[in-house]
Amino acid sequence: MDAFVDLTLLPDPEFPATTLMNALFSKLHRGLVGHGEGTIGVSFPDVEDAHRGLGSRLRLHGSAADLRDFMGADWLTGMRDHVAIDGPAPVPAGARHRVVRRVQAHSNPERERRRLIARKGIAPEEALAAIPDSRAEQLDLPFILLSSRSTGQQFRLFIEHLPVVDEPRPGTFGSYGLSPTATIPWF
Repeated sequence: MDAFVDLTLLPDPEFPATTLMNALFSKLHRGLVGHGEGTIGVSFPDVEDAHRGLGSRLRLHGSAADLRDFMGADWLTGMRDHVAIDGPAPVPAGARHRVVRRVQAHSNPERERRRLIARKGIAPEEALAAIPDSRAEQLDLPFILLSSRSTGQQFRLFIEHLPVVDEPRPGTFGSYGLSPTATIPWF
């Protein structure tokens, strides 16, 4: 990961920045699926200043060649009027590193009970005892609101930036540009 591209949301009187970031990230996800997973990571450089949000800047990380190839595709169709694009540019010397990962909330105990019943063949009462309603988890993390293309349902994609470290950790990135183990340069 020797290069990056910054996509900065431009102010828009009709749409709040969170709505634009949701739309941009949705297009990014579809673009990464078409591009092939693994080589491009993402981060949100303004996350700490965003007051519980992700900020108005999305940074793509990868090799200069991968980023040029990806940015040359048409994944930004419909969003180009809403973003300023800077890069690809080289990662600054001395950049530190951090993992940016997806965190999934266990927020629907009823769904978990249905799965348990289907998998184990147990009675609903046993499933309720094993997975009580109090098990529902509420995350206090920033998120992107996305719509599933297969079900049409909206869901929150919670994103966590782990602590900054000195050494990079190799790995691959999924179709959201996130990884549970691989780091991106942080600067």
